Amino acid sequence: MPDEKDRLGDKLRDVEKAREDKYFAERDRTLLQKLKTDAAGKQEQTLKELARMRCPKCGEHLTTTKHLNVTIDECLACRGMWLDKGELEEIARREINGWLARYLGRSG
Repeated sequence: MPDEKDRLGDKLRDVEKAREDKYFAERDRTLLQKLKTDAAGKQEQTLKELARMRCPKCGEHLTTTKHLNVTIDECLACRGMWLDKGELEEIARREINGWLARYLGRSG
């Protein structure tokens, strides 16, 4: 009889250890996923900061200039001009008889 009691106690300890192992494995998996997500977010943020106000074509710094009182970003290296949303339409609206307005089909 005492031998059977010891086997039952061993089984209970094994079940308890298995539950404990499962708990810690799940917790470790969750923590690793969180670390990977945080690292990816920091890397993406760093890349965004490095690319901010850089020319998409050649990578040089962009400078801001005004054209028809609309602020645009210009690359002095490759002479590219980069417009934010709505700036092209605003320039075309202010340049009623120009080529840009005719190109966009807004000539009066």
